Amino acid sequence: MDLFKWLVFGAMLLAVQFKMVSQEEIDLYPNGVPNAIEDKGYQEEAEVNEGKAIRVYKVSKPTLAVFKPEKSNGTAVIICPGGGYGYLAIDKEGVQPAKWLNELGIMAFVLKYRLPYDGIMTDKSFGPLQDVQQAIRYVRTHADEFHLDATKIGIMGFSAGGHLAATASTLYDEVVYEEGSVSLRPDFSILVYPVISMEDVVTHQGSKTNLLDENPGKEEVEKFSSEEQIDAETPPAFLVHATDDGAVPVENSLRYYKGLVENGVSSELHVYNQGGHGFGLKGRGSSTAWTKTLENWLKDLDLCD
Repeated sequence: MDLFKWLVFGAMLLAVQFKMVSQEEIDLYPNGVPNAIEDKGYQEEAEVNEGKAIRVYKVSKPTLAVFKPEKSNGTAVIICPGGGYGYLAIDKEGVQPAKWLNELGIMAFVLKYRLPYDGIMTDKSFGPLQDVQQAIRYVRTHADEFHLDATKIGIMGFSAGGHLAATASTLYDEVVYEEGSVSLRPDFSILVYPVISMEDVVTHQGSKTNLLDENPGKEEVEKFSSEEQIDAETPPAFLVHATDDGAVPVENSLRYYKGLVENGVSSELHVYNQGGHGFGLKGRGSSTAWTKTLENWLKDLDLCD
């Protein structure tokens, strides 16, 4: 099967696969995506391995996949998979973490957000933020329906998804889509080898280029450098990174943690000697234990039993 047929086959299989592993998939904008530009040639594609969607490309219809635990403790986490703002690592950084959170009694929502592309959105730098804000709005608005505590709705992100989660945690007052008055501030954040800064010496260049183009202005770089946007109201954060990360320098997490501490925000940072980039739940070497450390942090904040 050539590449084109493989991608088309993956796109056809994706919706079926996602509904099989989650209980429900929610259309974030049932009345149409706001500020969207129609491009009929821009169709969602997926990389599939053994019947499972591994990566998703060209997302134009944002959704939330719902993963319910057997017994909910009232906490929810919205998960933003990474992929350099060029694709979504939907399985390793979406479905797998969702199932793990379910084991802790936490309801999980995997966000399939739009990837920055001028052809389908009027301002690509705000497209992903618009979707994550809408996801938070949806979960908080429907907290009673899901038997959730509306004050225990967090955000989790990996790599570029970590950047989106950090952006949601720092720019929540910059509402990019008006619909109701519910708070868009996450109650806590989990940032896994996150892209934080858009400064050239620190950032992941691919993520920066995809989100802001080749030569963004100084103000735009500062706005989307989350370490520059932290204040005393920024949600508590758990960060994990590996020193040997060759894609996203550990300096990203160090800067965010420093900003949190300077603003008196409860935070925890774990930097491991080994792990590289994109290790998902598994880690490597000493970092294999990071999920247990996260579980302990969640217990400290009374977010799981």
